Amino acid sequence: MAKIALPLDDISAKGYDEKIVRRLAGYVKPYSFRLMISLVLMLLNSSAAVAGPYLVKVAIDAGMEAGSIEALRRTILLYVLAIFIQWFSIFSRVNIMVRVGQSIIYDLRDQLFRHLQELSLSFYSRFSVGRVITRVVNDVGVLREFIVWTMLAIARDLFTLIGILIAMVSMNPRLSLITLITLPIMIGITRLFRRRARENYRRVRSAISWVNSVLAENINGVREVQAFSRQKHNYAFFRDEVNRNNLNANLNAARIASAFPAAIDLLGGLAVAMVVLFGGLAALDAEARQAITPGVLVAFVLYIERFFEPIRDLSQRYDSFQSTMAGGERVFSLLDITPEVRDAEDAIELPPISGEVRFENVSFHYADDPTLVLKNISFHAPAGATVALVGKTGAGKSTIIKLIGRFHDPTSGRVLVDGYDLRKVKQHSLRSQMGIVLQDPFLFSGTVADNIRFGKLDASDAEVENAARAVGAHEFISRLRLGYETPVEEGGVILSVGQRQLISFARALLADPRILILDEATSSIDLQTEQMIQQGMRRLLKGRTAFVIAHRLSTVVNADQIIVIEDGQIVEQGSHDQLLAQRGVYSRLYRAGFDES
Repeated sequence: MAKIALPLDDISAKGYDEKIVRRLAGYVKPYSFRLMISLVLMLLNSSAAVAGPYLVKVAIDAGMEAGSIEALRRTILLYVLAIFIQWFSIFSRVNIMVRVGQSIIYDLRDQLFRHLQELSLSFYSRFSVGRVITRVVNDVGVLREFIVWTMLAIARDLFTLIGILIAMVSMNPRLSLITLITLPIMIGITRLFRRRARENYRRVRSAISWVNSVLAENINGVREVQAFSRQKHNYAFFRDEVNRNNLNANLNAARIASAFPAAIDLLGGLAVAMVVLFGGLAALDAEARQAITPGVLVAFVLYIERFFEPIRDLSQRYDSFQSTMAGGERVFSLLDITPEVRDAEDAIELPPISGEVRFENVSFHYADDPTLVLKNISFHAPAGATVALVGKTGAGKSTIIKLIGRFHDPTSGRVLVDGYDLRKVKQHSLRSQMGIVLQDPFLFSGTVADNIRFGKLDASDAEVENAARAVGAHEFISRLRLGYETPVEEGGVILSVGQRQLISFARALLADPRILILDEATSSIDLQTEQMIQQGMRRLLKGRTAFVIAHRLSTVVNADQIIVIEDGQIVEQGSHDQLLAQRGVYSRLYRAGFDES
């Protein structure tokens, strides 16, 4: 198993981007008032924090040194009040910001989910499910972290730094200068940390993306893994390559992350030592004692400890800011993807249809590949007719089906239903009158009844059961643990492929579509099961226009019209008997039992 090549957007680190910041601000704007309250509370908290050491200085000099119990008592009360203000402001601000953050996440994920529902099928053929989920869950979570905590934390740190500097300079400029001597060293360390942190951030992102990709691949292919006894090999690869790479990347990042605060603490300790040394010497000097009192010295020590804390915090916020820019770019690039199939501004509601379908010189190629998949396809399917599409794999049968459902638009030509060009009608009004049964139908989490009711949510229990009986699904459903109320789990994992197909037949019948598409819908059903549902199939097809892609003779021979597709073109067209008489492509496929299909 080779190392997976990761998409660039999963491993890149991005600097400041004004466009991303502006778009983020758009999601924050509805909560501006709450953010302003949080900002006021943050300023209140920072003010109380800055006032603390100064009050200690007053308590020592005006109270203890001067022997004034009243001054000491008053100052201690003010100090306790400052502590209470800090507690109240932090508690209130965190509560407000958590609510704001969750609301913004709700809005953003809601928009993303709605957008994903509207994107064309071609998008999902290019993007893996894992990458999409990572953007909706992980990247949106990163944006929340920045909006809720980082923005106000940066403002708090800057305000605290300014407040501490003003307090220190106002008490003693000389001691302030001694403290600031360490700043050039700190700036150098910070720049080094930022560069190393950026490199490690990229490695960590790359490593965890590799873990997710390999994990998803092995979960999705677990049956093949077990069938070929690859468990030990895959486990060894995951342990020694994938997981080990992730471990090493995170350990290196942790090493850098732990070195920075240790260096800042070391500088802070050196600054305290220098202040105590020079301040202590000055305090021993009778002439300088008035300028550097014991209270001033103690306050400076406390301020130095608080001075380096916001600097350390600001440096560490750099990584969060970088993650936000990268995550924002990925989220907004997803939101900016335009659906390839969109309703025209003047699109109309398709009225109730009879089901007549017509292709007029239709050609088609995918947006990322100019090679034509269909070439000048023309045919007419009268309302209520059953049309079988026959041809080798890759001939273009499924593409025709997708054009009928308007999952793609033709590159040239027209697809019409009841005379309406599908590009001029609203997609919902078309698809609400269609039903599709796929080769491996997907069942959603919920009960059997929920899945049959999927196309008609207001159907009664009796209607659900009647639909199941009509297609031969009632017997096996009745044997399930809870009958129609049996949970099927996501994808219908508790059911066989044949059982899932029977449920999908019942689902299509209950929805009562005017156009029905069966895309190799009986290919995974055994002969006994197929014989059992033939009557249900006839009931399902009766009175509807049906397009059938099938490899089984029994599904094709009774079709009103058979269209043989080869290399994206119609090479033969007619009834079963007519095509046999031509002794052409269909005749050869028929004699081979469709083995070539």
